[in-house]
Amino acid sequence: MNFPMVALGEVIKHRNQFIQIDDLENYKRCRVQLHAQGIVLRDIVLGAEIKTKKQQVCRTGEFLVAEIDAKIGGFGIVPSELDGAIVSSHYFLFVTDEIRLDRRFLDFFIRTPYFREQVKAQGSTNYAAIRPSDVLGYKIPLPPLPEQSLIVGRIEELAAKIEEARGLRMKAGEEAKVLFMSSLGTTMESFYNEFQIKAVENLCEQVVDCKHYTPRYCDDGRYPAIRTSEIHFGWIDIKSAKKVDEVDFEHMTNQYKPNRNDVLYAREGNWGNAGIIEVDDPIAISQRVMLFSPDTKQIEPKFLMCVLNSPQVRKLASEKKRGYTAIHINVADAKKFPIPLPPLPEQRRIVAYLDELQAKVDALRRLQADTSAELDALLPTVLDRAFKGEL
Repeated sequence: MNFPMVALGEVIKHRNQFIQIDDLENYKRCRVQLHAQGIVLRDIVLGAEIKTKKQQVCRTGEFLVAEIDAKIGGFGIVPSELDGAIVSSHYFLFVTDEIRLDRRFLDFFIRTPYFREQVKAQGSTNYAAIRPSDVLGYKIPLPPLPEQSLIVGRIEELAAKIEEARGLRMKAGEEAKVLFMSSLGTTMESFYNEFQIKAVENLCEQVVDCKHYTPRYCDDGRYPAIRTSEIHFGWIDIKSAKKVDEVDFEHMTNQYKPNRNDVLYAREGNWGNAGIIEVDDPIAISQRVMLFSPDTKQIEPKFLMCVLNSPQVRKLASEKKRGYTAIHINVADAKKFPIPLPPLPEQRRIVAYLDELQAKVDALRRLQADTSAELDALLPTVLDRAFKGEL
């Protein structure tokens, strides 16, 4: 069945009240997340730090709408933990008539595509802001209050099942990663007991630590500059790297130009992660990134990467890390990391085995990502059916 449609102005009321900020008091400020993702704490500041002294006070359960960001989902229901938080005049607060409208019903309704489309369509396409009168004019299906409670309960039940499925997928992904690390650790433990051990610097033709230099990243730059944030467990995310121009590239690579099969190690940020360069295109490395160019007569590049990522070396790195604000691994310590050295055929065998195991983990991660996207799409479908009375 379809429910009767009414204007929001019949069940909510704009509350337009302001307070004067006291310079000596602390205030919570909230932030409206885009795409109808709710309202969260922005910060807690002293009144003296707030330039605009007239602010509005949010109350639990009120409908908060951002004047500028509403068309991209900048709205939500004020949660209890943000009761008393302040917002500027660029936000609108609406009180719910709880005799006619369940605030939980409203909370779910504002996440529906139907509501989002109403907001986007309001007013001039050249002017992003909306006014309180716009909000009061939006339409909402309005069954009787008991029916609203039943719908909310059904939505919450289905939403809980969706989150449970998401949690199970995430757990499976984490368990697969734990299994991989366990297998890697067991393999390396036997190698440390059976074979010769050398410092990593003695197994490389080049060991480069990028000197302290801050490049000028630019959108039209040609060359990716790999930072520690791009170095993940066993891989390098070149696509997300910021770019530099020719001048900065030459400055950053005057010691050594990274090549395919060089191993990059993060001394800070994602410290302890090692990845291997698998492209021939020119790239640069930024601060706190170490580069190991393996001597392939002694060690396979992927084997070196695996050892650097192993629980044994990560534990050692954890013991050697320094700093209080920016945790990092000292260059001298990283150069001395002990690496077991089985014969090259054995290294290749282990790399092939670990590659196969990693491929299974990656396949599970892709399945998890696909499932997550499907679950993300499921809730809007549930909401759409709920507000049409089809659940």
